[in-house]
Amino acid sequence: MYGIIIVRTIFLYVVILLIFRLMGKREIGELSILDLVVFIMIAEMAVMAIEQPTDALMNTLLPMIVLLLIQITLAWISMKSKRFRDLVDGKPTILINKGKIDEGMMRKQRYNFDDLLLQLRENNVSNIADVEFAILEPSGKLSVIEKDKNTNEQDITLPLILDGEINEENIKTIGKSLFWLRKELKDRGYPNTKDISFCSYQNGEFYIDLTDQ
Repeated sequence: MYGIIIVRTIFLYVVILLIFRLMGKREIGELSILDLVVFIMIAEMAVMAIEQPTDALMNTLLPMIVLLLIQITLAWISMKSKRFRDLVDGKPTILINKGKIDEGMMRKQRYNFDDLLLQLRENNVSNIADVEFAILEPSGKLSVIEKDKNTNEQDITLPLILDGEINEENIKTIGKSLFWLRKELKDRGYPNTKDISFCSYQNGEFYIDLTDQ
């Protein structure tokens, strides 16, 4: 009996490593909700298979394979659809914008000042006054951009277009309009935003990357 448990444990260990490898490389702190759900379910299945050595392994392997196929399919959809990514993973949230704390966004994310100060310290920032931008990523990580000590002001790169879809919220954040963006792109030879995979604007300069044909 113990020998069977050892063999099943080693076998499932190898299978899970293979499944996670096929799911792609993601840092633990950057796992999406989909990744986390699949990881938890697979781990639970593996534990049950080890604790019940008399059950057929196929009863565990089949659901694992199904989860793998679901995960790969949803990852492919996520790559193709910005709306699907936003629905599943959420969007980055600017908590500090040009030195000003956005309490409304903090309440919306159920994020308090203790959380903010903690994550600022984790970014080696001891004074909120030194922060130009603080962005709460979908993973829960806080990205911090400090003020330029020389100019006391710094800009941030916000995506205006992702996968051909215009982000009107980010356009408003930088103080521009949808009309302005379309005109600037048209003047630069990009009349169709659907052809643009990524577009950002920083310090008066555009960065534009076209969709691969």
